[in-house]
Amino acid sequence: MPLSNEQVLRLARLARLSMPDDVNITRMRLDSIFALVTQMQIVDTTDIEPMSHPQELAARLREDIVTETPCRATFQALAPQAEAGLYLVPKVIE
Repeated sequence: MPLSNEQVLRLARLARLSMPDDVNITRMRLDSIFALVTQMQIVDTTDIEPMSHPQELAARLREDIVTETPCRATFQALAPQAEAGLYLVPKVIE
C-alpha cells in the first residue's frame, strides 16, 4: 500500500525528523522498502529452520589460560586514594 505525502509528513513529525523540501523522494524510498517487505512476506518459510547466523560457522575456541600477571599493587600506587586493596572514590549519590 503506497503512502501519501501527508502520511510521510506525519511519520516524520512523530519521529521528530526534519523533512527535506521534496517529500516525494522520501515517499518513493519508503514505498520501495515496503514493497521489499511485502515481497519477503510472500516467501514460504514453513520448512526452514531458524538460524543464529546466515552461514555455518564454527567458533574457534582457545584454551582458557591466564596470560596477565596481577598488577594490583602497581595500579593501587597510581590511584589518588586506595585503602585495603580498594579504590576510594568521592560519594556522588546521597
